[in-house]
Amino acid sequence: MNILVLCTGNSCRSQMLHGYLQQFLPKARVYSAGVETHGLNPRAVQVMAEDGVDISRHTSNLATEYAAVPFDYVLTVCDHARETCPILPGAATAQRLHHSFPDPAQATGSEQEVITAFRETRSQIKTYAQEFARTR
Repeated sequence: MNILVLCTGNSCRSQMLHGYLQQFLPKARVYSAGVETHGLNPRAVQVMAEDGVDISRHTSNLATEYAAVPFDYVLTVCDHARETCPILPGAATAQRLHHSFPDPAQATGSEQEVITAFRETRSQIKTYAQEFARTR
């Protein structure tokens, strides 16, 4: 099973879901990408490590890099990605699922408040990943 997780910048939400899906569906091939690349967010790496998932070696990639991969699922994790997702030949027959998660990179306030926003989004993404894996 090939899964593509899409977000706007492939820096936080898609990376977190990518990490959890790799953990919960070890036989699946999971890719994450964005309609843009913003680099891997260090806070996303930090909060995932707190939950025992290492995403520190992930890279921020453009969706078009995976145009030839035959995907079974394309999961969008933000409205912008769903609306602007490029048409990928390998995803033409993929089942598309959408869930918009809050963007923790937009959080403001003290460092503790920002990290709390990352942890809250991580929790929502983990629950989504567990349910997705349970039903596949």
